[in-house]
Amino acid sequence: MEKRQTAKYIVCDTLSAMLAWAALFVFRKTVLEADGWEGLRQVFNDSHFWIGLLVVTAGWLALYTIQGMYRNVLRRARLKELLETLIATVLGVVVIFFVLLIDDEMPSYRNHYASFLFLLAVHFTLTYIPRLLITTQTVGRVHNRSIGFPTLMVGTGRKALQTYLDLENQETYSGELFVGCIDVAEGARKAESEEQGVEKVMPCLGKLDNLREVVERHNVEEVIIAVEDEDRSRVNELLRAVDEAGDMIIKITPDARDLMVGSIKQESIFHSPLIVINNRLMDEWQYSLKRIFDIFISLVALVVLSPVFLVTALIVKLTTPGPVFYAQERIGYHGKPFKMHKFRSMYVDAEESGPALSKDNDPRITPFGRFMRKVRLDEIPQFYNVLKGTMSLVGPRPERQFYIDQIVKRAPEYLLLQRVKPGITSWGQVKYGYASTVDEMVERLRYDLLYLDNMSLSTDLKILLYTVIIIIQGRGK
Repeated sequence: MEKRQTAKYIVCDTLSAMLAWAALFVFRKTVLEADGWEGLRQVFNDSHFWIGLLVVTAGWLALYTIQGMYRNVLRRARLKELLETLIATVLGVVVIFFVLLIDDEMPSYRNHYASFLFLLAVHFTLTYIPRLLITTQTVGRVHNRSIGFPTLMVGTGRKALQTYLDLENQETYSGELFVGCIDVAEGARKAESEEQGVEKVMPCLGKLDNLREVVERHNVEEVIIAVEDEDRSRVNELLRAVDEAGDMIIKITPDARDLMVGSIKQESIFHSPLIVINNRLMDEWQYSLKRIFDIFISLVALVVLSPVFLVTALIVKLTTPGPVFYAQERIGYHGKPFKMHKFRSMYVDAEESGPALSKDNDPRITPFGRFMRKVRLDEIPQFYNVLKGTMSLVGPRPERQFYIDQIVKRAPEYLLLQRVKPGITSWGQVKYGYASTVDEMVERLRYDLLYLDNMSLSTDLKILLYTVIIIIQGRGK
């Protein structure tokens, strides 16, 4: 359903961009240059028109993708869409004007203003009207319950039941399709929740410990935390558990204090009051640019460093017996395992006695491997992981499940790092370096948590620059 809806937006945006570009050429030839029907014929004989039709249209689609217009298309709001379309149109038309149109010869400078305003008005109108129609149709289907979003209730008591009834009976249905609830009650309140709680209207799917399994099994898109007043102190714990379980929309039932301090931001005057938690660490356009930057830098690095890549591979092969590359299972985004690739820097069967962290003067490391680690040569194959999308250039370093289990016992907040893709380099790597014990992993954790709080493209750039300095100085270990 979502893919089909995305395709509708893309097709309409493509046609709108082409029509707006064609309308601009016709307007300039027939009106501004007053060539009449002869000008119309010139439009279709102009190579710039046909090249622009392809290049400009592709540019518009790229801009919309970076802006995040093709994400969560079933949850689009018309007012927000109006603002986002206007912002994208102004930005795109400014770029087109100064890159492609400013140098065109015109009888008067006023013709440039007329061209700019014409393209702005026509492109916005042709783009927004189809979007409005598609979004309005989708909103209508949500309101009449043809479309719903798998939703999980965290909580089983009377407040959870009241929240469910409020959502089901609200004047305008907001799309919550409840798959079940998660039990967080204890002791006497557990028996009370079974008799008076939400389990009367939906199945209990388990406890907090198996939340991730429930989320994956039922493809949950939205979680509503509804706990009794005496359990409000557990909200942070519940938020962390939900956040670790996946990338979902999180809502919390408010209490009197939330109402007084104005924590509730309503998207519709008809919907029940819920506090929406924003679990996105950056704006959509920053996520898109981060991925584009990852791909671009990785491709450049693999091409530019290809001679180094080949020489390093040859030395590894000639100096010690065994494979050139080493692939090890690590835990990545949302706790999913993946294979991380490196140049082999240790002797074969270095961990035949079990997992072990490397230390200074580690006898398992080959002489050339010691050099590779100092200048990070062993990390070059990870650019392939970045291209695949299992890693990013900057992000917390991925660990093995064996060590994650030990870290979590001492610092449960470690699992918050799985909200982002792991990286080739990280704030913790720059400030602390490689960890040789679990104690050092826990110590390094505070820098990686600091990265989550300050995640941005500028932060990534600073970390990359400091990483380059460390490589040049050979301070890696």
